Amino acid sequence: MDINQNNIKDLDGFIEMLRAACEDRNMNKTLSHLLSLPNDKRKVVIIHLVNDLESKGAPCNLVRAIACLTDDLIAEKAYKAIYQCTR
Repeated sequence: MDINQNNIKDLDGFIEMLRAACEDRNMNKTLSHLLSLPNDKRKVVIIHLVNDLESKGAPCNLVRAIACLTDDLIAEKAYKAIYQCTR
């Protein structure tokens, strides 16, 4: 799945994922852990996760939201966003 930065603002699933991470402690912890991995490792984990979700027929919005996290800049901004909501 190819997601570029220009599509991120139109991705409701991405915003919902961040919102859910602010509301759910376990999701926040999981996403924080994923986003704190070194960039190369994070990308590999996310690619495997996206492939697994696609093969299991996960909702497209969820798969696209997670796929966005392969982009270093987006991942950094997502990490800051979920870090802020725990404050």
